[in-house]
Amino acid sequence: ADMQYFFVNGRLVRDRLVAHAVRQAYSDVLFSGRHPAYVLMLEMPAARVDVNVHPQKTEVRFRDGRLIHDFLFSMIYRALAETRAGAGVPQHRSADDPSGPSSASGGVRGVAGRAFEAQRQGGLGLSVHESLQQYSRLAPSNDAGRVATMSSGEVPDGEIPPLGFAVAQIHGVFVLAQNARGLIIVDMHAAHERITYERMKQSWSEDRIRSQPLLVPETLAVSAREARVLERHVEDLRRLGFDLDAAGPESILVRAVPALLAGADKNALVRDVLADLVELGDSRRVEQAIDELLSTAACHGSVRANRTLNAAEMNALLRDMERTERSDQCNHGRPTWVELDMTQLDKLFLRGR
Repeated sequence: ADMQYFFVNGRLVRDRLVAHAVRQAYSDVLFSGRHPAYVLMLEMPAARVDVNVHPQKTEVRFRDGRLIHDFLFSMIYRALAETRAGAGVPQHRSADDPSGPSSASGGVRGVAGRAFEAQRQGGLGLSVHESLQQYSRLAPSNDAGRVATMSSGEVPDGEIPPLGFAVAQIHGVFVLAQNARGLIIVDMHAAHERITYERMKQSWSEDRIRSQPLLVPETLAVSAREARVLERHVEDLRRLGFDLDAAGPESILVRAVPALLAGADKNALVRDVLADLVELGDSRRVEQAIDELLSTAACHGSVRANRTLNAAEMNALLRDMERTERSDQCNHGRPTWVELDMTQLDKLFLRGR
């Protein structure tokens, strides 16, 4: 956490609200126990920030704290969503295409970035878009016949996609692929876990958060500030799946909770949400709890180690990685793939020396 720098109008400051926004934005891509390293520079009108709240000028007070928090969260969250596999790898023409480069160079790319019954480990059930012709450009002609027939689709003729095409599977764990730059190594479980997780999140977001009424409403003791904030955010809480009523100056009545979290500690969840509303004016506790549940489900429902994939399944996995947000990391923050370009491969064998 000592590699985090936040500047407001050129002044280095530390702010709990900003740190909270960054932690929330990174929650889907950070490995357990790690902190994001960042430099954030915020420019804003001087009249909207008070820099005289600390003797050493290391703290500030924003006039619209919730607005700043939501702005930083949404911008960082959106930027991280674009870290999909292959997004930073240039898409080249194949070697026999004179319009494309004949070689590519660079460094090693290593990107570092919960419950349902596990589905049976059959086929991946992924759509396949690349054509046999495109795969055969990278595979020897005598191997091309063993590749399952693939329908032509999103890969333009003569182009090699960022993650290339699969050439082998190692120990039922890693997929090896060849792209225009060199070698791609994919952890197939980690990659499929992220793909499944993002699809489940998308499906969940398209439906509203459903409430589950309690058979017997529960009375919960809260602080006076939390009771007051409840009155101001009744509609926000209903959208999150809660049905809460004031039962006194320091108590509330819990009538319903989000259906997917009905088995969780309801009192602790309500307290955490109200505490966030008091401090930040907003809360993502429910969304985070649901994301953790979906992440567990995605982990159990993803392809397991020692599962043999055919060429069509391996290539479909690569294409889905290129289309999926945050696919550089799995749900737990582990990297899903690395790239070794030809320069790095040559160095491993002292070629050219």
